[in-house]
Amino acid sequence: MTFSMKRVNAIFQKDFKDISRNSSVSVTVPIPLVLAFFLGEMSDDISIVAHYMIINFSMVIVGAFVQCCLIAEEKEKNTLRGLMLSPASTLEILSGKSLLSLIATMMIIIIGAMLSGYKSDNVVIIASAILLTSLFFIGLGTLLGLLAKSVMEASVIILPFMLVFGFGSMATMFADKYPILKAMGYTPNAQLTDIAVKVESGIGFGGVWLNFGIIALWILGIFVLTIIVFKKKRID
Repeated sequence: MTFSMKRVNAIFQKDFKDISRNSSVSVTVPIPLVLAFFLGEMSDDISIVAHYMIINFSMVIVGAFVQCCLIAEEKEKNTLRGLMLSPASTLEILSGKSLLSLIATMMIIIIGAMLSGYKSDNVVIIASAILLTSLFFIGLGTLLGLLAKSVMEASVIILPFMLVFGFGSMATMFADKYPILKAMGYTPNAQLTDIAVKVESGIGFGGVWLNFGIIALWILGIFVLTIIVFKKKRID
């Protein structure tokens, strides 16, 4: 079966109609923008780490949390079952279900960066890094949404992952006292922040390719797990 953009687009349009009627999503999504606005109003000289706290939070909220709840909601309503049994392939379904979250995440990050006043000297590297990291969080949200039995369970099950992958890089500040926390420096969001800091100091792609490689490994791992769980749910 060949990959069909028509099927992906049909899934995307269905999700767009569903999310427009979801009041919880419309309340949750603007939160990063509010934080970005207040950050921008606080000072004209904001550290790169502070900017990326907002960017990472945007990916956690929109890419992971909202995606997880949307997938779980479809499971709860049994609409995902019908999609699984349709002629659409696993890749088409996962692509269609992720496309809306990806677009929403990118829009929130761009608007948030404008509100907080963040600008990069190397847009290509930063945009590529943010896009890759967003894919990881969307994959994480999809995986946990497939594992959850209801929206309520999804909103609970994702919380520890949001803390670890969304804010775990802050724990590296205590790595000197607790060496085990150094592992948090290898999370995708920590790698994204590291890329931004390096780019800010004038380092080009040659100095951040290892960071990109680590993020890519996280993406590969999360999507392999997602496909395995999806196929299992499809058979069940």
